[in-house]
Amino acid sequence: MKSRTRTSILLSQLMAISTMLPTMAQIPGIQTAPAPGSANSPNVNKTVLSGQIKTDIIPAEKLLSQGKYSDAEGLFRDILVNSPQDVQATLGLATALAKQFKLDGADDLFDRVLMSDPNNGVAYAGKATVILNRLQSSSGSIRDNRDSYLKQAEEYANRACRLAPAQAEAHYALGQVYKEQGRIPEASSELGTAVSLDPQHSYAYSALGSIKLDQNSLAEAADCFKQAIALNSGNSTAHYGLGATLLKLGQVDNAIQELNISLYQFPNSWPVRMALGQAYQQQGNSVAAIKEYQLSTLIKPENTEPYLRMADIREDRGDLEMGLADLRSGLTQSPYDLALRQRIADITLRLEKPDDAIKAYRTILQMSPNNPQAIKGLSQALYLKAQKAAVGALLASNDYETAISTLDEAIKLNPNDMELQLSKAKLMSLSGTKADLSKMAQPANDGERIAYAQALMATGDYQKASTLFQAVVNDLTDPKQAYAVADIGTMIKDLDDAEFAYRKGMMLAGSPERGQRGIDQITQLRKSANDNAKVASELAKKNQWDGAVDRYRQALGQNPRLPLAHYGLAQALEKSQKANSSMLKEAVQHYQYYMAMQTDLTQKDREKMAGQIEKLADKASKLKQKEDKNKR
Repeated sequence: MKSRTRTSILLSQLMAISTMLPTMAQIPGIQTAPAPGSANSPNVNKTVLSGQIKTDIIPAEKLLSQGKYSDAEGLFRDILVNSPQDVQATLGLATALAKQFKLDGADDLFDRVLMSDPNNGVAYAGKATVILNRLQSSSGSIRDNRDSYLKQAEEYANRACRLAPAQAEAHYALGQVYKEQGRIPEASSELGTAVSLDPQHSYAYSALGSIKLDQNSLAEAADCFKQAIALNSGNSTAHYGLGATLLKLGQVDNAIQELNISLYQFPNSWPVRMALGQAYQQQGNSVAAIKEYQLSTLIKPENTEPYLRMADIREDRGDLEMGLADLRSGLTQSPYDLALRQRIADITLRLEKPDDAIKAYRTILQMSPNNPQAIKGLSQALYLKAQKAAVGALLASNDYETAISTLDEAIKLNPNDMELQLSKAKLMSLSGTKADLSKMAQPANDGERIAYAQALMATGDYQKASTLFQAVVNDLTDPKQAYAVADIGTMIKDLDDAEFAYRKGMMLAGSPERGQRGIDQITQLRKSANDNAKVASELAKKNQWDGAVDRYRQALGQNPRLPLAHYGLAQALEKSQKANSSMLKEAVQHYQYYMAMQTDLTQKDREKMAGQIEKLADKASKLKQKEDKNKR
C-alpha cells in the first residue's frame, strides 16, 4: 500500500511537470501514465513508464520545460545508458532532439516507442509535429510534397486524439496541423481544447496568439502571447509573437526588445530575423534592416518577403540596380513567385530598359494570363520603347497589335479598371488615334489620376496633365509617397511635375538626400535633352535629316516638353529621304504636339499649320495605300 501511495505521488508530480513542457509547432511533451479505469486506461493508451520511476528523470524534464534542450538531451541519454528500455526517457530524448531540429533521430525514437507500445498517443503526436518541423525545411522535394506531408501529419495527430482524447498535446498537434492547412476555425477549436485540458500549456496559447495576429486581432493576440510567456518565459515563439504584435501596434522599441529575447532563445529563426528587419526599417536604420533580412534569407531562402523589403530600401536610396540584384536572388529560390517577377519588371522599366521590361512582363502574362498589373506595365514599356526609338517601327511590328489585343481582353475581364482603359488610350496615341478622354469617368483615386495624367501627356495635353499630377502631389502627406510619385514622373519624363513632387517630399521632412538625388537626376535629364536638341538642329541645318531624327528622338525621350524639338522632329521625318507612311504619320503627330504646347502662336499661324498638317496626313494616307498595294 505504501509503495502504491508513493508511486501515485510521483505520478502526480510527473503530470504537473509534463504540463510545463514547451511544445510549439515542433514536438509535444511527455505523456504521463493514465489513472486506472480512466478513459486513458492501459487498453486505450498504455502507460509509458517502465520499471521503477527514477528521481533522476525529473531534472531532465525540468530542463526540457525550461527550453534547455541540449542539456536535457544529455541527461536523457545518461538515463537511457542505464535503462535502455525506459519509455519515458525515450520520449523525453525524442522531444529534446525534435526541439533542436534533429528530426531523424527524434522520429526514430518515436517509432521505437510505438514498436513496444502501438497505442501511445504521445508518440503519434510527436511524429505529427516532427512532420510539421520538416516542412520548415528549404528542401525542394519537401516543399513540392507539402500537401502529402500535411495529410500524413493530420493522420498521426487524429490518431493521437483518438488514443488519448484527454491529452492536451494531441489536440495541440492537431491544431497546428489544421493551422498549416489553413483550416483556421478548426485549428482554433483544437488549440482551445488543448488549453482547456491543460491551462498551463504555454505553446497552445502562443499558437492561438499567432492565429489572432494573422487575423489582425492585435489586443487578443497580445493577451495570448503574454499568457504564454507568463507560463513559460523560455517560449521563444511567444516572445516573437508579442514582438510582431507590438510592431503592428507601432511600439517599435518594445517590439525589438521582445524579438531579441526570442532570438537569444532560438537564434536560427527566420521569422524573427524578418520581423527585426521590419522594426529597424521603421526606425530608419536601413543598414541593420538589410542585415536582418539577409540573415533571414540565409535561414529560409525561399521566403520572398525579405527580398522585396530589401528592394524597397535600395529603391529609397536610389540604388535600383542593387535592388534588382536582391530580387533576382529571390527569384532563383522562388521562380514562380509573381510578386518578385512583377517587381523585377517594374524596376527594369524604371531603369529605362524597355526591351528587358517587355520580356519580363510577357513572362508574367504567360504564367498569369490577363494579369492587369503586368498588362499595364507592358503597355508602359512599349510606350517608352516607342519614345526612345521609332514609333513607326513599333506600329509596324506585332508588338503593338498584340498589346492592344491583350488590353482589350483584359478590359473585358476588368471593365471597371480605368487604368487599363487609359493604358490603351496611351498606346493608341502612338498611331495618331487621339482618344476622347473626356468621355471617361473622372479618376477616383491617386493611381487613376496619375494614369490619367500619363494618358493626357501621350495625347499632347501637357497642361491638363500637369494640373492633375500636381493635384495628387498637393494632397500627399507622406514623404515616401511623394517620392514614389516623383519617381513615376521621372520615369515618364514629366520633369517639371517630378521636381515638384521631390520638393514636396523634402518639405514633408523626407530624406533630403533622396529628394536631392531625384532633383539632380532631373537637372541632368534637362541638360542632356537640350544638348541633344541643339545637335539635332545643327544636323537639320545641314540637311542631315536621318541624324537629326535620331537626336530629336533622344531629346524628346529625355524631356518631351520641348516644343521646338517636336517641331524639329516632325520636319526631319517629313523631309527624310527614307520617309514612309509611318514616318509621315508620326510627323503629323509631332506637329500637333508642337501646336498644343506652343501657346504663343497667332491664330493665323495656327490656321496655316493646321492646313499643312491636314495635307501631310492626306499624303501619309495615300502613301500607305500605295505601300499596301505593293505588298500584294
